[in-house]
Amino acid sequence: MRVAATVVVNDEEREQLLAWSRGRSTPHRLVLRSKIILMAADGLQNKKIAESLHVRPKVVTRWRNRFVTHRLNGIRTDAPRPGRKPRLSQKKIDSIIDRTLHTKPPGATHWSTRTLAREMGVSNATVARIWESHRIQPHREHSFKLSNDPLFNERG
Repeated sequence: MRVAATVVVNDEEREQLLAWSRGRSTPHRLVLRSKIILMAADGLQNKKIAESLHVRPKVVTRWRNRFVTHRLNGIRTDAPRPGRKPRLSQKKIDSIIDRTLHTKPPGATHWSTRTLAREMGVSNATVARIWESHRIQPHREHSFKLSNDPLFNERG
């Protein structure tokens, strides 16, 4: 049988947890987490806490352990998540930026998103997103200036 981590709360933490658990404008997830910790500090078992708060025991275990290891910061914010992997490599993005800044399309003064996209084999929305994130606007320049700065892409 597994034994739940013992939760010991000092006076300052108890005061903050009580404020969060009673807060009317406090996000619900923080209210729930505060109640879990307060009940655990009073010596209740995970199963009893889960029943009274209408959550699963696994949820109680998670927040109890997070509080024991990270204290108030552990329940205040969610753990970071990795996010989606980028579809375009940084090398491809760099080549799009380089092509935009250092070349001109045949028969034109500057690249449009569609002509550059066709040239690079990506969608025009992808080119538009890259230009926007690097604040590149070749279509708005009267005379388009090519950057000579080798670190331009890193500064983006």
